[in-house]
Amino acid sequence: MEELKSGTTTVGIKFKDGVVLAADRQASMGYLVAHRRFKKIFPVTDEIALAMSGSVGDAQMILNFLKSEMKLYEMQKHKKPSVKACATLLANIMFSSRYFPYYIQLLIAGRDEDGYHVYTITPDGASVEDKFIAAGSGSVVAYGLLEDKYKEDMDMKEAVNLAVRAISVATKRDIYTGEGIDVLVITKEGIRELKEEEVKGLVS
Repeated sequence: MEELKSGTTTVGIKFKDGVVLAADRQASMGYLVAHRRFKKIFPVTDEIALAMSGSVGDAQMILNFLKSEMKLYEMQKHKKPSVKACATLLANIMFSSRYFPYYIQLLIAGRDEDGYHVYTITPDGASVEDKFIAAGSGSVVAYGLLEDKYKEDMDMKEAVNLAVRAISVATKRDIYTGEGIDVLVITKEGIRELKEEEVKGLVS
């Protein structure tokens, strides 16, 4: 049986006072929709979160490992890990397995002493920070909207709206993207996941 995959579109956007992550919910197995409400965005710490695309098993294993390592980091260093530290650890894991790669692309986003950050981690171990990032099978479609509409001085409402729109347009052109949208916002107040009613209001 073909491996369970979340063909997916994920988006990360840095705005004036925070960062937003958004993803669709569809998990695919070839041309079969295996799950309609599969979660792809997860908190790693109380100020850092991860969005996954690709092989579900690979992504879940990496997530569990990362959460454990960040807890150990905080206990040993007596301070919270930076977003860059998370991204570097993920990049090292992916690079060490580049000959037998994990079939995933990850977005890591959050807040630390240096501000707000969004990184993408590719299967070959590359770590790239940017103001906005799209990953997954629908990323080409999402990037078209992000390139056109992104502004550096966006507030939270504008950034959330743009993230939801980027996932929404991908659902219309990518067969592996669909079944709703999850949105998570990170600000100085911490991590907040938008309620389904809030997201539906933006989509409509």
